[in-house]
Amino acid sequence: MKRVGILVGRERTFPDALIAEVARRGAGVEASYAELEATRIERPPPYDVLVDRISHDIPCYQPVLKLAALNGVRVINNPFWRIADDKFFNAALALRLGVKVPKTVALPSKQYNPDVSTESLRNLRMVDWEKLVAELGLPIYLKPHWGGGWREVSRVTSLEELWKAYDRTGQLTMIAQQEIRWQQYVRCIVIGQEEVRPALWDPRRPHHERYIAAEKDMPPLSPALEKKICADARTLCRALGYDMNTVELAVQDGVPYAIDFMNSAPDLDIASLGQAHFDWSVEKMADLVIRLALQPGLPPKYRWDAMLAG
Repeated sequence: MKRVGILVGRERTFPDALIAEVARRGAGVEASYAELEATRIERPPPYDVLVDRISHDIPCYQPVLKLAALNGVRVINNPFWRIADDKFFNAALALRLGVKVPKTVALPSKQYNPDVSTESLRNLRMVDWEKLVAELGLPIYLKPHWGGGWREVSRVTSLEELWKAYDRTGQLTMIAQQEIRWQQYVRCIVIGQEEVRPALWDPRRPHHERYIAAEKDMPPLSPALEKKICADARTLCRALGYDMNTVELAVQDGVPYAIDFMNSAPDLDIASLGQAHFDWSVEKMADLVIRLALQPGLPPKYRWDAMLAG
């Protein structure tokens, strides 16, 4: 019997449904909540697949997931890339791939550790804030280059507001982004880098209203626009190697701009998604973990693979 372990936080609806769906298939694969203790380097976790829903908040899981990957366990999502990527790099990558993104600028941190000398900062120059505002236009979004949940995000409408928001960021590395004035906002659930479920979504609403309100208030997607959005979502997830992600795109004058696509543990709770989106997510994730469990040796490939094989 192949084993799928699920690392979770407080959520229950999605992991419980995934465990039940894998059991229902009778494919020779069992799924359960992963159990970890003090992990030895010679004894990786005894799973064929691990679904990581919480290591972004519980860092002690991160080295264990990397050990698992070293020993051939398929980890969703890739534990090396999930820790390494950031919003600034991802926006640059999207731009190179032909996916439209807002104009994005990385900023020096406002503060540094007290033991950092001024000589260590000799490569930095003063930010030309007026030039920055002229390039991005107003309003501007100021957000951390890594992280999620809208923590530490500010929308500023003047140069003075930008200064005040920046002064509150402390030692965080921040990015400044152009605002896209959208008429439609789309959230794509992407499983296995290929399966895409696009849906109108309103980020301004409470979690349980975001899909329902968007369907009432926004015009539907045209077939051509939906095809373009799904293609962009696949392009981004293939490039990032995310097998579980949500890709959010803001549509301005018929043109989709990728806004947020660094969601390695996206919200898949039934209260947020609604029944139809939830059922689709469970079905596609069950397809994925069963396939990976039964077909060892599938990508991703790591640098050590060839060395160990030799």
